[in-house]
Amino acid sequence: MIKIRYFGSFKDTLSLCEEELVWQSGSTDDLLSVLRKRDELWAETLSDKNIFRLVVNQQIIYQSVLLNDGDEIAILPPVTGG
Repeated sequence: MIKIRYFGSFKDTLSLCEEELVWQSGSTDDLLSVLRKRDELWAETLSDKNIFRLVVNQQIIYQSVLLNDGDEIAILPPVTGG
């Protein structure tokens, strides 16, 4: 089981703050593929053309990593500041 947390605009767009997902094995790329297959909204929201960050166990990742049972993944929108 992995926990996925959605922040900012993702939380609003997907109407979901967090969820737990049974996860046998695979990478963050595999996870995104699974999520995108849910429906068109998920596919569009998490498409490669959108900018977002994945955080695995509180570490920002810059390339796909293997996910393990018990991992927590956060999906973050870009942050703007001024």
